[in-house]
Amino acid sequence: MNVLIVLTSHDELGSTGRKTGFWLEELAAPYYRLEQAGATITLASPKGGRPPLDPKSNEPDSQTDDTRRFEADPKASAALDSTLVLGTVDPADYDAVFYPGGHGPLWDLAEDPDSIKLIEDTLRAGKPVALVCHAPGVLRHVTDPDGTPLVQGRPVTGFTNSEEAAVGLTDVVPFLVEDELTAKGGVYSKGADWGSYVVRDGLLITGQNPASSAGAADVLVTVLGELAKA
Repeated sequence: MNVLIVLTSHDELGSTGRKTGFWLEELAAPYYRLEQAGATITLASPKGGRPPLDPKSNEPDSQTDDTRRFEADPKASAALDSTLVLGTVDPADYDAVFYPGGHGPLWDLAEDPDSIKLIEDTLRAGKPVALVCHAPGVLRHVTDPDGTPLVQGRPVTGFTNSEEAAVGLTDVVPFLVEDELTAKGGVYSKGADWGSYVVRDGLLITGQNPASSAGAADVLVTVLGELAKA
């Protein structure tokens, strides 16, 4: 079972002068759930090498047992230091793809042709894709074979407008995930702000926020198990 985790390479929070990147919990929680399920994990990012970590995701209030474990894990740190360049990745080599969020993906992965192709090729090959928090926003240009938006008519979730307002970035991000998924025809739903909420539609799994990352990984493991038995 080979799983590819795709991280952002973008580190600028718009024109605020502040830094962004990937959200640590959204990498760490899935990393260990997938590892526990026996997956071989590969990390990739648009630029390769060590991707930028959103500094806020490693502040005390955002730390979890998984993030502390990841920070102290030499194997995990080595994997993070040497992410593959996304454009060199062959989707055929992986059984599933997982996208952590953080605000960074809204700038780079949402517009990245390699990311778009990876998601399209993976799903069309009958393999699952999971995305959490801001990462469902990277589906904005992904289409079905007939050219319609992938999310059109499909149940999805992602970071809510109210959660974005709560972190004060509504006017900073290039687009709001909730609005974008809805505009593309997605059947958007959400749970309570900051609570775990995961939606599965066949091979497509989306999670609302950082607290949903473990749950999204658990659903991904379930889907992989179903496919293995099929």
